[in-house]
Amino acid sequence: KILNLRVIMGFTKEILVPGDPTKAPTKNKPVTVHCTGYGKNGDMTKVFWSTKDPGQTTFTFTIGRGEVIKGWDEGVMSMKLGETARISCTPDYAYGKDGFPAWGIMPNSPLIFEIEVLKV
Repeated sequence: KILNLRVIMGFTKEILVPGDPTKAPTKNKPVTVHCTGYGKNGDMTKVFWSTKDPGQTTFTFTIGRGEVIKGWDEGVMSMKLGETARISCTPDYAYGKDGFPAWGIMPNSPLIFEIEVLKV
């Protein structure tokens, strides 16, 4: 018998390098980041994608429009210019029940991203 079951959905953020507290992403505006994603094949130590890999470049998206996973939209919105943070996403804030098989992201997988905000 389960008495107290609490499912936490969303993301957590650990600031690794603080940013400029006066400059933050603005909803519906572009933001440029460096990112490394962890959780390939369910292993939270394995990288499935990184903008720092050879041949890759920074990633720009319009924040708050659903162009990226929810953990990014909400997590990056909470960051500052120059900040580097580790954002841990529950499956519903990542790729959910479908996963992203092409990148080795299994269905219902939590993911970890190390993100640096480069431009707002």
